Amino acid sequence: MTKLFGKEKLLVMVSMIGFVLAAMCAVYVALHGGMILPEGNVESAFSFNVAVAVFILSMSVLLQVSGLSERSRKRIRWGFIVSTLNSYGIETIQHFRGINPRFTKVGTMTDVFVGSFFGLISVVIIILTVLVAISFFRKRHVGQHPLLTLSIRYAFLSTMISFAAGICMSILQSRYIGSSGNFIVLHGLGFHALQTLPLLGWFTEQANTGEKQARLLTHLGSTFWLISIILIGFQTFLGRTIFELSLLPILAAITLFGWLIALIISFLATRKSFLPKGNQAGIKVDV
Repeated sequence: MTKLFGKEKLLVMVSMIGFVLAAMCAVYVALHGGMILPEGNVESAFSFNVAVAVFILSMSVLLQVSGLSERSRKRIRWGFIVSTLNSYGIETIQHFRGINPRFTKVGTMTDVFVGSFFGLISVVIIILTVLVAISFFRKRHVGQHPLLTLSIRYAFLSTMISFAAGICMSILQSRYIGSSGNFIVLHGLGFHALQTLPLLGWFTEQANTGEKQARLLTHLGSTFWLISIILIGFQTFLGRTIFELSLLPILAAITLFGWLIALIISFLATRKSFLPKGNQAGIKVDV
């Protein structure tokens, strides 16, 4: 654990703040319910704080293996820290005040300004994430953990779709589109690629398979995930919910299942590679 997060302790601490705030929101919701009039929703603050905390925790790991110089990492690190702390504060405080932190219809001019500032913070986070992503598309990273790097590249492509969904919400001043489309689902699933796909890449690197098979498995699993995000995006832009039995949601579910199968296969191959050679052949090893 120290090796995984040791070089980015500040980002890990910022992530933990998000989890603490989310826990406080959860306690409030359990005791008093989520809604605070006129338009606050503590449940939204809870989900936001958890999502951002997970995102920053993921970035604390990716930043360490990005290949960026210490100077660049320091700048990006502090950019994430300042932006994230401001985001936590605006999201949590405004909802507890009964104000929608982004799209208020009843707030004062100050609240409108805070919402605009919130949008600016989102742009800063996008820029910082793109800077980290670019480092993984440089050729010099291929020789160091090639399959993990490959999966991270796919993950950042998914994240860019998630950012696009966030921009759409800002333009529409709402998370909803059409009769039942909801950008927040696309937004959230896109970001989860930062956890799901590097995990696949790490498993395939450790797996006891040939290099070609491991690379193919990484490509397939990552592509399945990316296609599912694209399908969910199309369904959302049509203004329809992804939780309906129609063509695009069914195809999205099938491709997500394809990613899951690739993950399971790579995990089982990883476990096999960690066994003694006698056990891999089905031979009992005496202790």
